[in-house]
Amino acid sequence: MRWTTVTSPIGELKLATDGTALTGLLFAGDPDPRGERDDAHPVLTETARQLGEYFDGTRTEFEMPLALAGADFERRVWTELLAIPYGHTATYAEIAARVGQPRAARAVGMANSLNPIAVIVPCHRVVGSNGSLTGYAAGTDVKSRLLELEAGVRMRAEFKAA
Repeated sequence: MRWTTVTSPIGELKLATDGTALTGLLFAGDPDPRGERDDAHPVLTETARQLGEYFDGTRTEFEMPLALAGADFERRVWTELLAIPYGHTATYAEIAARVGQPRAARAVGMANSLNPIAVIVPCHRVVGSNGSLTGYAAGTDVKSRLLELEAGVRMRAEFKAA
């Protein structure tokens, strides 16, 4: 395992790799990943580059191999998160229905809280049934900033296309 840190508009982010895929994107308050610090590992430098483009508003999709370690239900939830389009949101109940467990909205929330690759696996795009910003590992203020970033980029793209 290798890891590094990057500075972002939402604070320091910790990136981890198993050598071939991204295994973690954690926030500043999270413990350091296991393994050796490696600021030059190709998976980590490419992830940092793509995150920079995302925060600059020039990237709406990430293109990197991901290794999502978790229970079957968690991995199904995380796969559904990857299907939420940039600049859009889904509710916990909608994700629960998509994974075939329509009464499992709270379990979806728990799976979101265990998401090992925040931002790239966009758990910030999941909101409460009434549209409220409920829970986020880095705080709802960070969740709000990510959603505002994506909404602003989407609106600029739609304006240019009109």
